[in-house]
Amino acid sequence: MEIEEGMVAVVTGAGSGIGRALAARAASRGMKVVAADIEEPNLVDTVDEIVRRGGEAHGVPTDVSVPEQVERLADEAWARYGGVHLLCNNAGVFSGGLMWERTLADWQWVMGVNLYGLVNAVHTFVPRLLASGQPAHIVNTASMGGLVTGAFSGPYFTSKFAAVGLTECLAHDLRTTGAPIGVSTLVPSLVATGIASSQRNRPERWIDRDAERKEDEAFVLAAMEDATLGAGMPPAEVAELVFDAVEHERFWIPTKPSYHDQIRSRHDDMQALRHPAAPPLD
Repeated sequence: MEIEEGMVAVVTGAGSGIGRALAARAASRGMKVVAADIEEPNLVDTVDEIVRRGGEAHGVPTDVSVPEQVERLADEAWARYGGVHLLCNNAGVFSGGLMWERTLADWQWVMGVNLYGLVNAVHTFVPRLLASGQPAHIVNTASMGGLVTGAFSGPYFTSKFAAVGLTECLAHDLRTTGAPIGVSTLVPSLVATGIASSQRNRPERWIDRDAERKEDEAFVLAAMEDATLGAGMPPAEVAELVFDAVEHERFWIPTKPSYHDQIRSRHDDMQALRHPAAPPLD
C-alpha cells in the first residue's frame, strides 16, 4: 500500500517505544494519527509531540485486552476521520521467569494483551475495513520470541507464537476472500523500549496480591532491561523498517540480519527432530 498524505493510522501502544515511533513516523508522512495506550500520561505526550511538529493526532486511552475499549477506539477513529488505512497493533507486555513459577494472573495478563489484544482488533477493525472497500494494511507486532524460543520467558514467547499464527491466518483469510488489505508481522529483535517495566501498566484485575514474587522473575526483568536499553535498536529505526515493508507489501518485518540465521538454525533442528536450540537474541 502506498502511504499518501491524509490517510489515517491507528497505533496501539503508542505511548512509548515502538508504538510512539510508529505514530511519529506516520505523522511525518502526512497521516492523521489515532494513538492508543493504557498509560495516559505517555499517550498525551505522544499526541502533543506530533501536534508540536505540525502533525494531526488524537489520543484514545485504551486497554487492548478489553473488547469494549477497542470498539471505542475504532468508533473514535471513524467518527473523527471517516476511516482507517493503517492499523498497527503494537501494544505488548512482558512477564519472565520459570513457567511453573508464574501465576495464572501472569499468564492471563500476558495473553490478554499480546494475543487477545490482536483478537479484539481483528474482530473490531477488519469488518469495518472490509466494508470501506479501500486498500488498507495491518501490522501486528510479534517478536523474534514468536519464532524462536528460550528459557525464562514462557508466557511472553507463548503469546508471541500465538500472535504470529494469528497474523499468518489473518493474511490467508484476507487473501482467500480477495480483500484489499495487506498484512505484516513485525518480529523485532532487541529494541530500546520499556517493555521490561511492563508491570507499571498491569491492570488490577490481573495482579495476584497474595502471590510471592520470585527471584527468577526479578533476574529476568533486570537482564531484559539491560539488554533492551543497553543494546536495543532505536525505535525510530524500527518504524522506518515497518513503513518500508508496508509500501513493499512484505509479510515479515525483521529488524536484524541475524533473523535469517536464527530461523535457519531453528528449522535445521526441526528437520533433524531435535529440540530447537535457543539462539542468541540481539
